[in-house]
Amino acid sequence: MYLVTGAAGFIGSHLVEKLLEKGEKVIGLDNFDPFYAKEIKEKNLSGISDHPGFEFIQGDIRNTDELQRIFSSSKIETIVHLAAKAGVRPSIKNPLEYTDVNVRGTMNLLEMSRHNNVKKFIFASTSAIYGANRKLPFQEDDNVDHPISPYAATKKACELLCYTYHHLFGIPIFCLRFFTVYGPRQRPDMAIHYFTKLIVNNMKIPVFGDGTSRRDYTYIDDIISGVMNAVDRCKGFEIYNLGESKTIELRELIRILEQAIGQKAAIEHHPNQPGDVPATYADISRARKYLEYNPSFDVSEGVSRFVDWYLRMTSSNV
Repeated sequence: MYLVTGAAGFIGSHLVEKLLEKGEKVIGLDNFDPFYAKEIKEKNLSGISDHPGFEFIQGDIRNTDELQRIFSSSKIETIVHLAAKAGVRPSIKNPLEYTDVNVRGTMNLLEMSRHNNVKKFIFASTSAIYGANRKLPFQEDDNVDHPISPYAATKKACELLCYTYHHLFGIPIFCLRFFTVYGPRQRPDMAIHYFTKLIVNNMKIPVFGDGTSRRDYTYIDDIISGVMNAVDRCKGFEIYNLGESKTIELRELIRILEQAIGQKAAIEHHPNQPGDVPATYADISRARKYLEYNPSFDVSEGVSRFVDWYLRMTSSNV
């Protein structure tokens, strides 16, 4: 039995679908955090809500009573912990809640794992943990002691807790550092989704800085493949980068979006934002070797697939 936290979110809903396709039984836990509309998350689960192998529970990872009920009623063997307060910039405005959800919530799940003989624990970390490291590409052994946002700091704290629980209690734990995941159902605040909406509606795109910031954009199917392989191979304690291992400048991403949408973007320039990093770039040699992780979606193909999904979604809502 799997417990997937954050199951109604972008990555979580895709992962649950893949697990169910494999014949696994899954409990999905999500508190419908108001960071974006509950209706979007409910729609993410609409295709699997009646699946006989799936049980959805609306609940909070900070609620230990709720967690106790789940673990006492079901034999959870694998946890894929995706739930978190997301976003770099919002974490600067509300660091206490980010710490409460991300750190305390993760602690609760580690405690449940300790006392309920959980066999595998997969923790969703982030490329933001590398901060403003100038050495590229980022490697798992790089120093990550200088996060530049509360969000990144909470994820670093959770990785440390994961190691501690592995060391003390022998729980097999893999921490997966995701690099800017995109694709159908992507969070509406993320650049590809947000920019697509603005271009389609003839609104100006806010560009922070000069447009030369670079990101390693990773298509959702590649991320799910990496997570599934990590579950299969989870032994000991390891940290893996899951990215595309290519970088795209922001201004080039906008050009790719314009091409996929068939419309020109209007740009509105703004100063750089606190907490934003100049570049993310994953060295995935470790994941290739040990997880057989082989991302296959070029950003142009991935963006085209996202735009197709977005246009179908918005036309069906008219």
